[in-house]
Amino acid sequence: MTFESYTYERPEYDKYKTDFLKQVKLIEEGESLSTVQEAIDEVSRLQATLDTMATLASIRYSINTKNTFYEKEDEYWNQYSPYYQELSTTYYKAIMASPYLEDLKKEYSGTFFQNMQFELDAFDSKVIGLLQKENQLSSDYQKLIASAEVDYDGKKLTLSQFGPYLEAIDRSVRQSASNAQWGFFETNEGKLDSLYDELVKTRHEIALKLGYKDFVELGYVRMKRFDYDREMVDIYRKQVLDYVVPVTQKLAKRQAVRIGIDEMKHYDTALQFADGNPTPQGDPDYIIENGRQMYHELSEETAEFIDFLFDRRLIDLLSKDGKASGGYCTYLPDYQAPFIFANFNGTSGDIDVLTHEAGHAFQVYQSRWIKQPEIVFPTFETCEIHSMSMEFFTYPWMNLFFKEQTEKYKFDHLSAAVRFLPYGVLVDHFQHEVYEKPDMTPDERKAVWRSLEKQYLPERDFAENEFLDKGTYWYRQGHIFEMPFYYIDYTLAQICALQFWQRAIADQDQTAWNDYLAICRAGGTQSFLETVETAGLRSPFEQGSLEEVIEAIDQTLDAVDDQAL
Repeated sequence: MTFESYTYERPEYDKYKTDFLKQVKLIEEGESLSTVQEAIDEVSRLQATLDTMATLASIRYSINTKNTFYEKEDEYWNQYSPYYQELSTTYYKAIMASPYLEDLKKEYSGTFFQNMQFELDAFDSKVIGLLQKENQLSSDYQKLIASAEVDYDGKKLTLSQFGPYLEAIDRSVRQSASNAQWGFFETNEGKLDSLYDELVKTRHEIALKLGYKDFVELGYVRMKRFDYDREMVDIYRKQVLDYVVPVTQKLAKRQAVRIGIDEMKHYDTALQFADGNPTPQGDPDYIIENGRQMYHELSEETAEFIDFLFDRRLIDLLSKDGKASGGYCTYLPDYQAPFIFANFNGTSGDIDVLTHEAGHAFQVYQSRWIKQPEIVFPTFETCEIHSMSMEFFTYPWMNLFFKEQTEKYKFDHLSAAVRFLPYGVLVDHFQHEVYEKPDMTPDERKAVWRSLEKQYLPERDFAENEFLDKGTYWYRQGHIFEMPFYYIDYTLAQICALQFWQRAIADQDQTAWNDYLAICRAGGTQSFLETVETAGLRSPFEQGSLEEVIEAIDQTLDAVDDQAL
C-alpha cells in the first residue's frame, strides 16, 4: 500500500470513549496481573489507531492547507484532542493506582511510567477550553505562514521558495529577496503580535490553573524532560556563550573574507562562498535515486528502511502552493510507517532534509517493536540525536549529490552545525524570558529578542532593515508559536551528533555506527541521558563536553583552505 491508499476516517468520540473506558475499568478492577496487561495492550492498540487518524489528517492538511476537507478535520482535532487527552489521563491514573504497579514496572519500560506521570502533571479537565484555544491559535499561525504568496522575480513565491535567491551570488539579489521575504512578515506584524500575545497569555493561564508558577515549569513537563531541569539548561547556555560563540565569530570573519565583503549585513549570512553555495547536482528525482543508493550502501538496515519509505511513497518533498512550510518526520502506527514532509528548494538544505528527517524515520522504523505508542519516539532532544547524527554518518556519500562541490559542502555543513548552536540557544533563552514575564508587550518582547541576539549572534547586522533591527527575526521560527520550548533540544542533540562525527568521520571509529543503531532500536524506552550513555557519548551538561568537541571541530575547520573551495 502507498500513502495515498491509507484510509482516513474521523473517529467517533463516543464509541472510542466507550471502548477505551471498558479497558480502563479492567485495569481498575485488577482481577490479575495478566488481565491488567491485556487491557494495557488493548488501550495501546486503540491509541495507535487514534494516533494514525490524527496524523493522517495532519499530514494531508500540511501538504495542502487549502484542502477544505482536511481543514475541517484539523479543526476537529484542535477541538477534540483535549478530550482524547482527558481519556488518556483516566487510563494513566488507573495504572499508577494499580496494586500491580511494581509488577508492571518489571514488564514495561521505565519511560512508559515517566511519560504517564508527566502527562498527568500536564493536564486537567478544567483546562480543556484553554487547550482548544491554544491548538487553534497554533493552527492559525501555520495557516498564515502557508498563505504567503510574495511577488518576486516575476513569480508568486512561498517563503520556502526564497532559498536560492537568499544564497544568490549577486548581492543586490540577496538584499532584494530578503526584503521581499521579510516584507510578508512586516505586513502581518500586527497579526503575528496578536497571535503570539494570545498564545503566551493562554499558556500562562493553563500553567496557573494546573498549579505551576509559570509556563516555563509546565513547558518542561510537556517536553518530558525526565532527567534535566532549567538550572542545568542555564549552565549549558553559559557554556555555549563561553566556548561556541568565539568560534562562530571566527567563522563569520572567514566567511566575510571568502565572499569579499568588508561589512557583512543580515542578507549576506546565507552566502558562504563567493562563487555560490554548494547545491545538489540534480533534480529531486536525481536526489531520490542517489538517496536510495546511499542508504543501500550504508547498512543492511538502512537499505531495507529506504525501500520501505520510497516504495510506499511515504515522502512529500516539493514546495508548492498552499503547502505548509518547514519539514518534519512523523509516524503512522497502524501502518508501522514513518512519513517525511519537506519543501525542496534547490539548495543544499534538500540533502540535509534527506539525511536529517530520514534519521528520524530510520529511528522510528527500528523502534516499531515497541507496542506503546507513547514511547515509539523518544523525547524530542533524544529524537534529534538520531536525525542530526545521520547527517554525519552519510558524509562518505555526499559526492553522489554534490560531485566536485563535495568538500565545499562538508566544510559548510560542519561549520553550519557549530554556527547553529548559538541561535538554537537564543530561541530557548528568549522563550524563558517571555514566559517568565507573560505580561510583556509585543514591543518589549522584540526588545528582549534583539538584546539576546546581540549576545549570541553579535555578527548579525540589521542596520539596513529597521523591521529586523527592532527584534522580529523570531516571527519565522514556527517552534516558538507552535511547540514552545522545543528548540534547545536541537542544540543538545547537535553536541551529541558532533561527537558521533568525531568518532565516525574524524577518528574512523567502526563502533560508532553500532552505537547509533542501538539507540535507534531503543527508541523511547530510554531517557535522554540514558540514551547518551548507551551511545557512548558525553552529556552536553557535563562540564567540558562542549569545549572538547568544539575544539576538535575548530581545528578541523582551521586545517581547511576555505579560499580554495
